[in-house]
Amino acid sequence: MITRIFPSVRRLHRRWFYGLMAMVMAVGIGLATPKPSQAGLLDLIFNGIQYIQLSNLSTQDEVRLGRRIDAQLKRQGVRIYNRDPQIVAYVDQIGQRLAAASARPDLPYTFQVVQDDSINAFATMGGFVYIHTGLMEEAANEAELAGVLAHEIGHIGGRHAVNQMRQIALAQGVAGALGVDQSALVNIGVQLALSLPNSRADEYDADQRGFRTMGQARYAQSGLVSFMRKLDERSGARPEFLSTHPDPGNRVENLEAMLESEGNPNATDGLNNSAYQSKISSL
Repeated sequence: MITRIFPSVRRLHRRWFYGLMAMVMAVGIGLATPKPSQAGLLDLIFNGIQYIQLSNLSTQDEVRLGRRIDAQLKRQGVRIYNRDPQIVAYVDQIGQRLAAASARPDLPYTFQVVQDDSINAFATMGGFVYIHTGLMEEAANEAELAGVLAHEIGHIGGRHAVNQMRQIALAQGVAGALGVDQSALVNIGVQLALSLPNSRADEYDADQRGFRTMGQARYAQSGLVSFMRKLDERSGARPEFLSTHPDPGNRVENLEAMLESEGNPNATDGLNNSAYQSKISSL
């Protein structure tokens, strides 16, 4: 059956069609000739500038950012130790054992030894942990080294660098509606890793997380306590570790209280001093 369309209906359809076309053309013209603010936004996008929203940073973005910070650290002079692959593998083995027992075992952790005689260790977001050869030599046994690594893993588990980065980006005025330029975030991340101190709250949190991670991984939790006590008792120049990890005195007291109240009696690994010294003898 053929339905007849009356002229008035045809005119209505025609007006609707022309109105739609006019709207499409207007949108097209608006996109083709943006206003100055829009043009700036498009220029940024077309130039490949990548922005990150720190308020809801995904794990994937955190790992990508960590890789870029790691590369920048190396360009700025952080020397990765590679003289003895067995030393590197040994640290990675300890680190991966701890990471698997941590609050964020899903991250692809990277443990690296830094060729530096100072007593220091630090971490960046995305699972990157760095331990100086000087700190390895200062540690009496594997449990003490594991304690430092567990503490740094604790910073990553608590997303402390991410939170500090957000505060710094806001304070410096580099955070905008689009988020923060990745290049700016990399620079902030390098500052956090090398020179900016952690807050007291973050240090306590990393200690608690590290202590519990050690227990889960069956490492003697006394190792973290004894190493922190050793740093606290050192006379003369304070180790570099304490410039970015302040207030060891109160932290030792808190760790001793934790050891007394919630230490894992089955966590006893890593207390053989001579075995540890033999492992790191090539440093």
